[in-house]
Amino acid sequence: MTSELIQDALDVRQRAYAPYSNYFVGAAIATDVGVFSGCNVENASYGLCNCAERTAVFSAVAAGAKNITAVVVATRDGGSPCGACRQVLAEFADADCPVHCVNESGTTTLETTIGALLPHAFTPRNLTR
Repeated sequence: MTSELIQDALDVRQRAYAPYSNYFVGAAIATDVGVFSGCNVENASYGLCNCAERTAVFSAVAAGAKNITAVVVATRDGGSPCGACRQVLAEFADADCPVHCVNESGTTTLETTIGALLPHAFTPRNLTR
């Protein structure tokens, strides 16, 4: 499954819209209802940009997914998700969900978990009522 996610993330990375940063990112996530991918989309009003990871998660949720089981992020240098993306991923994934960051050749540069990327995450899963 990981090799399929890596290829999906690499493929969608090629469709990113990044004329300002020139930093193309692709993400692929496995969920309880299938695999979803997304790329970063920039905007001249930089606050309106959307990261690849969040694009993938929002597409998954729109399709009915509620549980992320694996994540791959592809960048030119194997960069990891930003803080906002870590929080969104934590909303739909358990702390032990694997995360693989790969470079543009598909080589893994970081193999970790959501919990390691965002320890003590604030999520509805850990709220007590």
